[in-house]
Amino acid sequence: MKRRPWWITLVGVILTAIMLFPVYWMVNVSLTPQSDMRKSPPDLFPLTPTFEGYEKVLSDQLPFLGTSFVIGIGTVILTLALSAPAAFALAKLRPRGGNALSFALLIAQMIPGIIMAMGFYAIYLNLGILNTIPGLILADSTIAVPFGVLIFTAFMRGIPDELLAAARIDGAGTWRTFRSIVLPVSRNSMVTVALFAFLWSWSDFIFASTLNSGGKLQPITIGIYRYIGNNNQEWNAIMATAVVASIPAAVLLILAQRYVAAGVTAGAVKD
Repeated sequence: MKRRPWWITLVGVILTAIMLFPVYWMVNVSLTPQSDMRKSPPDLFPLTPTFEGYEKVLSDQLPFLGTSFVIGIGTVILTLALSAPAAFALAKLRPRGGNALSFALLIAQMIPGIIMAMGFYAIYLNLGILNTIPGLILADSTIAVPFGVLIFTAFMRGIPDELLAAARIDGAGTWRTFRSIVLPVSRNSMVTVALFAFLWSWSDFIFASTLNSGGKLQPITIGIYRYIGNNNQEWNAIMATAVVASIPAAVLLILAQRYVAAGVTAGAVKD
């Protein structure tokens, strides 16, 4: 196998360092004492690190983090419950209008979130679910479900029809075939869809600020926004909040990267 030129590796390392520098600076500032914030030029390394910012996070932001976890898990469950059966129907049952529905789902991915938020606001106001966690879960799922259907459909089309036919010969109905055969072999796609659904709901600000700005339980994005407004001089606490909010997403990406790579590329190559 031909070795990659050294300069390509060097360019890759430099570009990676440039892209990750904001993350490093966020961690650096979160550990910098408040008295050193106005130092010019600022220290590239926290020479006297402090965890006072993280102490404030634990005391002020834990409720917001808990709410985001609930919204994220709820979004994942609703997204999987809707997108997996819909994708199975499109991929294997082939209903009339399936191609048009797939195209509509693709178009739905292009609608700006702020437009959807305005529509949800009017609907939620009439239904009485404004400023509620279920309302926010439903709104976040509208972003994840079309993506989930497309990913599941691409994968399930690659499942051999002979496998499903064998299940029918053994007496399995459509629902049992889907539950016992299709879902287990779609594990990579399930992890991919679940991960992206959680990340979208975890990082959502548009729906949260529009549909839940006055609720008692609010997600971490609203917590960070209000924390910046109330403590615009305490940058170590602000950055500590951002670091803590980034940890779940980073951990999930690291743990699930193998499944995500397989799930995203599923159905892309045909024999």
